[in-house]
Amino acid sequence: MSFLWTAGALAAATGGRWLGDCAGVTGISIDTRSISAGDLFIALAGENHDAHDFVADALGKGAAAAIVGRTPRDVAPEAPLLLVDDIQTALEALGNAGRTRSAAKVIAVTGSVGKTSTKEMLRTMLAGQTRVHAAVKSFNNHWGVPITLARMPVETEVAVIEIGMNHPGEIEPLSEMAAPDVALITTVEAVHLAAFDGIEQIADAKAEIFAGLAPDGVAILNRDNGQFDRLAAQAPGKIVTFGKTADLSLIKTDIRGESTLVEAEIGGNRIAFEIGVAGTHFAMNAVAALGAVEAVGADVASAAQALAGWTPPDGRGRRERIALGGENTGAEIMLIDDSYNANPASMRAALAVLAATEVGERGGGRGRRIAFLGDMLELGPGERYFHAALAQLPEIAGIDLVHSCGPLMAHMHQALPQQKRGTWADNSAELAAGIMRHLDAGDVCMVKGSLGSKMAVVVKAIRALGQAASAQET
Repeated sequence: MSFLWTAGALAAATGGRWLGDCAGVTGISIDTRSISAGDLFIALAGENHDAHDFVADALGKGAAAAIVGRTPRDVAPEAPLLLVDDIQTALEALGNAGRTRSAAKVIAVTGSVGKTSTKEMLRTMLAGQTRVHAAVKSFNNHWGVPITLARMPVETEVAVIEIGMNHPGEIEPLSEMAAPDVALITTVEAVHLAAFDGIEQIADAKAEIFAGLAPDGVAILNRDNGQFDRLAAQAPGKIVTFGKTADLSLIKTDIRGESTLVEAEIGGNRIAFEIGVAGTHFAMNAVAALGAVEAVGADVASAAQALAGWTPPDGRGRRERIALGGENTGAEIMLIDDSYNANPASMRAALAVLAATEVGERGGGRGRRIAFLGDMLELGPGERYFHAALAQLPEIAGIDLVHSCGPLMAHMHQALPQQKRGTWADNSAELAAGIMRHLDAGDVCMVKGSLGSKMAVVVKAIRALGQAASAQET
């Protein structure tokens, strides 16, 4: 059997002591709900639980071993446990060891908007031409980055590491751990303002990604962003720019149905390609990602063509067609699920996508473009202003109706023109409960809000319209 980590390597990396026999592990997990046979279960503390309570469950599901800070009460004395002084410290040590033992080139991605989508684009771009390893979901924090590095196979050739933050000082140690060859900052926007005094501080926090950048590394920066000069002043080594007029230039975009046609200039060569989702913001991030592809020596043309089959991750702009039944048999609505997170910049981009999306037919006319919006969180003292200002965006002109929920979205609701003002609810559950009244055949709807606004509840309710139709038909 080929192990990701042998027992000896795990002990050496973490400084731990084995209490039972283990030959090695084939994967790493922190969640018993998704654990696989052969995994190493790390009993990492959660916000509301002690993961030691789940060690027995992990072993029962086939985990090869567990890293623990103490011996759980319900586990046999001979169980394969690696005892460490501190689990977070052990995890970080394992992440460092994973990076040190690999010769992979590392692309680190951060930014106020588009980190995960850009990381996933890079995974798709590189998958056909190199051994690529990338973080799952949004594993971009103090435990997500070391887990991603610890999961990295030794034979990896290119790794894509997403790095995020909510406060100053979070990115620097993660960058030093990842030791990137390429550092890509998608953009700097007014997010997490509850923890910062202004956008300049946010830029400085994003610039922490340069802390681990190799001396001959490449920094890829958004030339059109207002914080470009501040970022460039802190970037070591070579700087490559992307934007409308830059080293990596986005020349033209054309949204065609559910895809985006792109013309760009990369490394002095003009290329045309298709992205399998609608959105100019996806096109700009794709151009930046192609710069990272070029920086690690992969083929740019092949990488660009791979994007025709790319779709964004769940909750980040993915589209679904939902069939309706009953009197609407044969009709459908389109759902744009952008529910994972939100800030003023990403909200505007999402509204632009909705405004540009073709509606469907329904008896006697055409469908509508409808937004379901939840609060944008962590915006600090200006949070009311940022929400009310959404009503003044030019993109609102292309949207028929806006339903919203949450105390902050109440300010947008009041600022909207009367004819576009839909329902406002206290929370997402209340908004979701009335979803059937808000949608009809041919409509296109977009759902967006910060993760804490729980807009996934609304997404689930919209999907259930199709499930209910299927049940009626049977």
